[in-house]
Amino acid sequence: MRQLRVTVPDGVEFADLHLSRDVEHGRVRFSMAPIEAICEASDLDLAELVEGPQPLVVLLIAAWYRTHINEGGAPDAVQEDLIEEARLEMERGGGFAYPPGHA
Repeated sequence: MRQLRVTVPDGVEFADLHLSRDVEHGRVRFSMAPIEAICEASDLDLAELVEGPQPLVVLLIAAWYRTHINEGGAPDAVQEDLIEEARLEMERGGGFAYPPGHA
C-alpha cells in the first residue's frame, strides 16, 4: 500500500474546512482553502487530489480528522456522521446510508 505524507501548515485547522452536507442530496461540502494550503506545503498537485471518480481528497480529510482527534481536537459532527455511515455500510455489506444528519 502506498502512503502519502502531507504537511498541514501552521495556522491551518481541521475546522477551517467548514464541513457541511447538502440537505437535499447529502453531498459533502468543504472549503478548498485548507486543502490548497496543504497541497502547497506538501508539494502535491491539487488537481490530482480532487479530480477523479474517487477523489483522494476524501482520504486526506479522513486521515487528517483521525490525527486531529488523536491530538485532542474537537469532534466534527459532519465527519462523525460520515464515519458512522461508512461503518454501517461495511457492517451491512454496503449500499446503506442514512439521510444527511441522521447517522
